[in-house]
Amino acid sequence: MSLVGDNLFFLLKGAYFTLLITVISMAFGLIIGIVVAVARLKGNRPIRWLARCYVSVIRGTPALVQILVVYYGLVDYGITLGPLTAACVALSINVGAYLSETFRGAILAVPRGQTEAAYASGMSSWQTLRRIVFPQAARVAIAPIGNTFIGMLKETALVSVITVTELVRSAQLLIAQYFVNMPFYLGIGAMYWIMSTVFAWILGMVEKRLSRAY
Repeated sequence: MSLVGDNLFFLLKGAYFTLLITVISMAFGLIIGIVVAVARLKGNRPIRWLARCYVSVIRGTPALVQILVVYYGLVDYGITLGPLTAACVALSINVGAYLSETFRGAILAVPRGQTEAAYASGMSSWQTLRRIVFPQAARVAIAPIGNTFIGMLKETALVSVITVTELVRSAQLLIAQYFVNMPFYLGIGAMYWIMSTVFAWILGMVEKRLSRAY
């Protein structure tokens, strides 16, 4: 494992890009997820249909194919994205579909009587969502969102196929240099495990604080 220690800085740089892609993809995925969830619940028929199709297509196709479509496929239409940008776009679209279902379930979990009471008090649909529904839905959704975040952290390994130098790609480059496999694969496996464990602990603390707040 001395090879891992000697190249730890290079691997840590790959871990940085893994975290960067995860955070960016989750941030945009959260926005997409909320918009799609509201569209499915509150939109008119064409909007609901489009939102449902988006969720069905994204959840029904592999994330790897989606990454390849964004990076290589869009070139056919004159749209060229850098590897890091393509990775973030593809994973944001991917995770947004899953998060939309999380948010939709969380919104539906809010008792209907509270929504009706808000309407009766004179609140608009947007005010009801912002003041009554979203705060309660956030508490319900925090645990599955945390699981999705950790899953996305590991899903970033797929972007190595489009030459993004995240953790897996960093290990592949070192393997090509030293012609040794196991130490580097064990090393990045340990780094993924540490990151996942740390984030699981952080998200657990957040969930406890939210539970106390309500």
